[in-house]
Amino acid sequence: MKLRIILPVAVALLTSTALILPNARAEDQVPQSQAQVTLSFAPIVKQATPAVVNVYTKRIVAQSQSPFAGDPFFSQFFRDQVVTPRVQNSLGSGVIVSPDGIVVSNYHVVGEAAEIRVVLSDKREFDAAVLLADPETDLAILKLDSDAPFPYLPFANSDQAEVGDLVLAIGNPFGVGQTVTSGIVSGLARSGGDMGRGRGYFVQTDAAINPGNSGGALVDISGQLLGINTSILSQSGGSNGIGFAIPANLVRQYVEQAAAGATELVHPWAGITVQPVDASLAEALGMDTPRGILVNDLHPDSPFAKAGIEPGDVITALGDLPVDIPQELDFRMSTLGVNTQTTVTWLRDHQENTAQVTLTPLPQGNVSEPVTMPAGTVFSGITVTDLTPALSARLGLSSDAQGVVVTEVGRGAMRTRLAPGDVILAINGQATSTTTDMQSAVAGGGKSWRIDYLRNGRRIVMQLRGF
Repeated sequence: MKLRIILPVAVALLTSTALILPNARAEDQVPQSQAQVTLSFAPIVKQATPAVVNVYTKRIVAQSQSPFAGDPFFSQFFRDQVVTPRVQNSLGSGVIVSPDGIVVSNYHVVGEAAEIRVVLSDKREFDAAVLLADPETDLAILKLDSDAPFPYLPFANSDQAEVGDLVLAIGNPFGVGQTVTSGIVSGLARSGGDMGRGRGYFVQTDAAINPGNSGGALVDISGQLLGINTSILSQSGGSNGIGFAIPANLVRQYVEQAAAGATELVHPWAGITVQPVDASLAEALGMDTPRGILVNDLHPDSPFAKAGIEPGDVITALGDLPVDIPQELDFRMSTLGVNTQTTVTWLRDHQENTAQVTLTPLPQGNVSEPVTMPAGTVFSGITVTDLTPALSARLGLSSDAQGVVVTEVGRGAMRTRLAPGDVILAINGQATSTTTDMQSAVAGGGKSWRIDYLRNGRRIVMQLRGF
């Protein structure tokens, strides 16, 4: 019987001292010996496991002493029950990525922990401190409290990963001890909250990932870190062969910024609103095949606007890598980092164009002083501020959104039903692009008020009678 084997990999696995060629591809060959048939991942495991650690955390959480806490009916009668702090222990995994003891794990493993203890595979234990943590991408960067040199995993280039590549998942599932499972890369460019914690762009694998594996290593056949295991799709809580890892190229950017002293990641800012090009949209645009992302609008200060891109253009690549979904654009930019230059490729009128784009951080804009509306109207006690690019991004608004943001609602303005975070667009038909515009609109008075505003991205129109 003929077996398909990968000769470069077979040779590498037969001896731990063999040279591994990460870019070598598969060829069909007939095994020449029993040794070629009985291959083993043991050399790669021995190389990688010393850098994969167990992470133990303690959190202080509030706990009510009332037996009816959380009950929809009885809890209303026991609101004054004493709430006491309780210590909550949890277990996860992590990966040492530098010889000076920088460890990568998941935010949901170490986030808000009062104490973090890291245990190496050789049983050494160290305290750790959080350098940088980001709940949106579910990453946390730690530093071990020691000057000793540590074993570590080098980063793979996750952009070179292909579906079908062999991978190993290493972690501590269910607290049973360090465990290795094998599989392949099942998919790339997976995105969306339904596929993992936070917003992101994931490598999918069928290597078994279970509770406790979070923060562990997804290792490629070269023994390099391809990703950080973060989540699974499962109804039972156990592995169904659909697991997700945060790609190494994004992890590397977090580690570099944390090592430089950053306490939160600075993302490049796109300043554009886009949508993926599906089959129907491609047909409308006269494209042969669906690809790229359609630009709907751009902020005037967007780096892509400065590169010459206009609404209606279709961005197809950043650098030499394709861009087919909005999350892919965010990922490509994040891995490149701020203040870097790259090439953007786009289509306009069926012609391909390229230009250099400089990736810049999110501009804060001219932050105005908050303004509180005076007494005598339904807006009395409402405090607003101008909408800046930073606020637009935080509120998930389009790059060209205009209005004023409600920051506080006084007791006298409760009847407006406005809430902090709402964006007031117009009052009685008069646009409120700035706080000065709103002051002018409110000063006009009236027996009735029409308020146009955004809440969670949805436009709402409200009519109120005056005093």
